[in-house]
This record gives sequence, structure tokens and C-alpha cells, in this order.
Amino acid sequence: MSILFSPLTIGATTFRNRLWVAPMCQYSATDGMPGEWHHMHLAQFASGGAGLVVSEAAAVSPEGRISPEDVGIWNDAQQAAWAPIASAIRSRGAVAGIQLAHAGRKASTWSPFSGERGTVPSDRGGWQTVAPSAVAFEGYATPAELDHTGIDHVVANFASAARRAAAAGFTVLEIHAAHGYLLHQFLSPLSNLRTDEYGGSFENRTRLLRRVVTAVKDAAPGALVAVRFSATDWADGGWDVDDTVRAAALVQDLGAELIDVSSGGLVAHQQITTGPGYQVPFAAAVRAGVDIAVNAVGMIDTGALAEEVLAHGDADAIMSAREWLRDPHFALRAAGELGADVSWPPQYERARRR
Repeated sequence: MSILFSPLTIGATTFRNRLWVAPMCQYSATDGMPGEWHHMHLAQFASGGAGLVVSEAAAVSPEGRISPEDVGIWNDAQQAAWAPIASAIRSRGAVAGIQLAHAGRKASTWSPFSGERGTVPSDRGGWQTVAPSAVAFEGYATPAELDHTGIDHVVANFASAARRAAAAGFTVLEIHAAHGYLLHQFLSPLSNLRTDEYGGSFENRTRLLRRVVTAVKDAAPGALVAVRFSATDWADGGWDVDDTVRAAALVQDLGAELIDVSSGGLVAHQQITTGPGYQVPFAAAVRAGVDIAVNAVGMIDTGALAEEVLAHGDADAIMSAREWLRDPHFALRAAGELGADVSWPPQYERARRR
């Protein structure tokens, strides 16, 4: 039997398989509102056989958006707009997940569709960004350093977003602590130059993340809480794999049930080598250091490679992104390649190769 297409149970949640859809920004929202595009985009992956479909990064506050075109979940209207999307994912047999995020110093940037790069100025819809320290990401505006009141607001915003996400029907709530966004900025000594209880030592730099995990768990006690880490900054003196293993164990103790292992994003010039499965060793290191589920990402774009990763014991599940864009029925195709017997939507059954 294919491991990739065997069920996986984490806590109270059972996934029909282990081939999942990673969050992918669409830059297609107005005032943070998900719309028809987001509905179609996410529901199609569930029809295509995914076990879990995770929405793109949903900002927990207006200033937490990567771009003015990002989705959010900071108000009632957004919650109501997400509800039918989560329902569509569930009705097609997949588990519905949402990524809760704050972009920090990488917020208020032009979308890839704009033809421009860098920070959007205030007179064109941009805003003042915030970060652990007043240190800019290369090519972006200098952020304002968060004071203690601002940090408390960030925690409260994550909690409020978690309540709204659970009420909208999302089962998996992924806290985005990767790719150079706010929580990752606090974790890395390259972006966190603070000298108070949120900077300096590993304990201090992980303090905000620990507070956010606790707040999300308390706000949505029935949800499965995941945390996405960048396992390494791919830069000298930055956050590394050993730090990630230690932090993963901390959030496990706080009730997180899934670790999503990616890498990079904190600095503009990364010492990085890519290739099929290039981030799998990071997932394997984390899996060896925790007692909860771990998923792997990183150019895992064939069923055979995904199966190999699981068979080797490097991860419990696989998240892919671009391959789902190329083929929204990636899971159905991969199942056929692996000889796994999976259910097709009856409307598509006539196209199944036998």
C-alpha cells in the first residue's frame, strides 16, 4: 500500500492522505476580502484529491499584509467570506486549513503583478511597517520597532484571527513563523537586535512565538495548531536547524500538533542550493527531535519522490505548491502513478485510467 495515500490521524483530525496543498499567495484581494478567485483556487485542489488544503497567508491585522492585495481575517466580513470556501474544501473530502500571518518588515510591498518592487508608499496605499528592530529588509522601507504594547497587540490579533478562522470552519490553523515574516524576524538574530526580554538569548527570541501559540490554542481549543518554520536562514550567523529543532520542541510542549518545515526568506542574499527535495533533510532533523507530526516541502513534485520521503521516515506528510498550480488534480495523478486506489469525484470518474 502507498504510504502517501494512507490516512493520517493527528489528534482528533484524520486526513484521507498525506499529499497536501501548501499556502500560496494569490495577491487578488481587496481590503483583505477573499473572493470568487480564492474559492475556485482552493476548492479545486480538494476535488483533485488533496488531503489538506491550506489557504494562503491570511493577515491577522491590516498592517500584517504582505501587499495591499493580500487576504486577511481580522474582521467579521472576512470571516463570513472565508466560511463558504472552507465549506467547499470540506465538502470535497479534504481538511480545510488557513495560515495566520503577519509580514512585519516585509509588509506593505508591491504585488508581483504590479510591475514594481519594494515598499508601497503611503500615498499609494502603503503603510508603516513594524518589526522587532528598526532594521530593513534589503530594498524595503525601515520598519518601526515594536514596543511592548505593540507586541501585546500582535498576540491579541493572532488570537482574534484564530477565533474567526475556527468559526469560519477551518480545522487546521497554521501559525506562520517562517520566510522572513514577523515571527521569524523575532526568532533570527540577524533581524532581532533587541536587548529586552524579546531579544538576545534563544529563550527571549522565541518568547513572542510561544505567546502566539498559547494564544491561538486558547482562542481555538478545538483546532489543530501547526507552526511553519524556516529551518535555516541560509546565512552566516542566522537561525539554523538546531534552533528549529529546539523551537519545535517548545511549541510541541505548548500544544502544537504539526510542524511545517520550510526555509529561507529572512535575508535577500541567501546561500542556498535548491533541487528536488532539497528541504527534506530539515524536516527529517525536526522529526527526529519532536513527538508530533512533521511535513516536508521543497520541490517535491512527483508522487514517487513524495512516497520515497515518507518511506524513508523523513516526514509524516508532504506539502507541495507549484505542482498543484500546474495540475490541480496532482493527487489523483500521483495515486495512479503509484497504483493507489483512491476515490475520484463521480463527475470525473469517466476520465480515470484503468
